[in-house]
Amino acid sequence: MTAPRLDRTFAMLFLVMLTIAAGNTALQSVLPALGRSLGVRDSWVAAAFSVSALLWVVAAPFWANRSDRYGRRAMVLLGVSGFCLSLFLCGLFLTAGINGWIPGTLAFALFVVGRILYGGLGSAAPPAVQAIVAGRTSREERTRALALLGSAFGLGTILGPAIAPYLVVGHLGSVDIGLAGPAFVGCAFGLFVLVIAARGLPRQGDVAGHGAASAYPSIGGAPTGASVTAATAEPGAQVGFADPRIRNWMVVGLVMGHAQAMTGQAIGFLVIDRLHLAPAEALQPTGLVLMTGALCALLVQWGFIPLLDLKPAMLVRIGLVIAAVGCVATGTAGTLYGIAMGNALAAMGFGFIRPGFTAGSSLAVDSASQGSVAGKVTSVNGASFVLGPSIGVGLYELWRPLPYLAAAAALALLLGYAWVSLRPSDPGRGASPAR
Repeated sequence: MTAPRLDRTFAMLFLVMLTIAAGNTALQSVLPALGRSLGVRDSWVAAAFSVSALLWVVAAPFWANRSDRYGRRAMVLLGVSGFCLSLFLCGLFLTAGINGWIPGTLAFALFVVGRILYGGLGSAAPPAVQAIVAGRTSREERTRALALLGSAFGLGTILGPAIAPYLVVGHLGSVDIGLAGPAFVGCAFGLFVLVIAARGLPRQGDVAGHGAASAYPSIGGAPTGASVTAATAEPGAQVGFADPRIRNWMVVGLVMGHAQAMTGQAIGFLVIDRLHLAPAEALQPTGLVLMTGALCALLVQWGFIPLLDLKPAMLVRIGLVIAAVGCVATGTAGTLYGIAMGNALAAMGFGFIRPGFTAGSSLAVDSASQGSVAGKVTSVNGASFVLGPSIGVGLYELWRPLPYLAAAAALALLLGYAWVSLRPSDPGRGASPAR
C-alpha cells in the first residue's frame, strides 16, 4: 500500500477515535447541568454514566474478538453507528424533558437507554481501528502508530469539555433544544465521520493484525498505553489479577481509579453549588475546570515523566501525594480559580500514577505475559468508572466536600500501602512501559 493512502486511512481512523471520545466527554460535562434543569437527583446523573461504563467494560473484549473473526471495517461502522444512534436518542429524550413533553424523571430514564447503546455498541470501534492500523504497519512502526492513535482518546477528553458550552443551542422553531445541543451536534458530526469511514475504509485486506479492548473514554480517564501493549503483544501466558507479581499494582490501579472517577464525576455539581450558578450558567466554568485538568494530566504524561525518568514505584508515590493534596484543595475551594487549581493539581497527580501503575505491571512479568497483563490494566481502568461515579456523587449528596476528602484519605492510605509493597521494577524483566 502506498504511503499517501495509508496516511488518509490513518487520519480517518484517528478521527473516529477522537469523535467517540470527545462526544462522550462533551455530554458528560453538561450532564450535571442537565440533571439539575430536569429536576432529577444527582445520583441518577452518575448512574447514567456508570451503566454506560459497565456496558463498555463488558462489550469491548467481545467486540475485539468479533473484529478478529468477522472483519474490521464492519466493526468500525457498527461502533460509529451505535455512537450516533446513542447521541440522537439521548438528545431526543432530553429535549422532550426540557420542553415538558414528558416528566423529567422519565426523560432521564430513557436517556439511560441511549447511554446503554453507547457502551454496548460504541465500544466496537476502538479494537477494530487498532486492528486496521496493526495490520497495515510494519512491526517497527506499529507501536508508535498505535500510541499516536490512542492519543486521540486523550485529546478527546480535552476537546469534549472545551467545546461543549458552545454546542448549547437555543430554540429550533418552537422547540427548546438548549442543553441537549451537544448530543445533537455530536450525532451530526458522528454521521459525517460515518459517511467518510463507509466510503474510505478499505473493504479488503483487513484480516491481519489484532486489536484490544480500550478503556472507557471518560473525563479524567487519560490513556495509559495498555491497549497498545495488548494489541502489539504476541499471544502468550495468561496472568491473573491475583498473581503475586502484579497483585500490588492492581490494587494501586483500582483504588486510584476509583478516587479519580469519584472526584471527576462530582466536579460539575461542585461548580454549580459552590459558585451559586444556574445550570445553564455553569457550562463554561465547568468546561474550563475539566479542560485544565485534562491538559495538566497530559502535560505530566507527555512532558514531566519522560524528563524525570523515574521508576514506576516512585511515579506512583509522587502522584499519590500530589493527587491527595489536589483532592483536598478541590473539595474545600470556594472560588472558580480555587476549584480549577485544585482539580488541576489532582489531575497532575493522577497523571503520574496511571503510567506508573501501567509500567510497573508490565515490568513485573516477562515478555510472554505482556498481552495478558495489559488486558488486566485496561480492565482495571475501565472498572473504575463503573462504580466510581455513583460512589462519588452519592457521597456528594451527603456533604459536598465528602467525595474529595474521602478520595484524599484513600490515596493517603494507598501511599502507605505502596511504600511498603511496591518494589523498584527490574527493566530487564519486562517490556518498556507505554507512556
